[in-house]
Formats: sequence, C-alpha cells, structure tokens
Amino acid sequence: MHIRGDHAELAVGGRLDVRSAADARTVLHSAVDSGDGDLVLDLAGLDSWDATGLGVIMGAHRRAGRCGRRLVLRDVPPQMQRLLVATRLHRILAIEGGLPAAETQILTKP
Repeated sequence: MHIRGDHAELAVGGRLDVRSAADARTVLHSAVDSGDGDLVLDLAGLDSWDATGLGVIMGAHRRAGRCGRRLVLRDVPPQMQRLLVATRLHRILAIEGGLPAAETQILTKP
C-alpha cells in the first residue's frame, strides 16, 4: 500500500488491508488534522481493501467530521463500489460523482 499527497488530496494505491491499516491510519489522521476543507482520497490505484481497510476509511471519515472537514472518495473502483453499496456505506460516505444509479439499484434490491 502507498499513499501520496498532502492534507487536501491523497492518492491511495495497492492493498488497504490488515497489514497496511496502521500505516494508512497514521497518514490519513495526519492529513485530516493538518488541513481544512475537503480531504479527497483518490482510490483509482487501490487494488483491494478488506474489512480492516474499510474501517480505516470510516475512522478517517469520522475524524474529518469532528474536525469540521469532509472525507471525499474519488474514482472508487467498481468492486469497491459494490462493497460500499452492499454495506450501505455509500449513503454515509461522500463519493465524488456518486455511484452509477443502475448499479446501486441492482445491488440494493432484496
């Protein structure tokens, strides 16, 4: 996993999982704490995430809210979009451009 950027925009690549969670958490919290306005996470280079990685994203989202900021996800890969819809986190997280409506409808039908 690698994260590049500053307090306004970070590009996340590789795997965000239990092995990389502590490092990712440190970088994300530092970025949240040192800036203002939206913090954009560009996920185009992210290969995969597990429940721990998703927890890191949610923790950064909560921390940003407490700091008066907003965490915004950009270029969420399709397989991760499906996970956000399945867990209904797409309703909580800010996703730049939203998710494709057809995919959201298909995945949320009972």
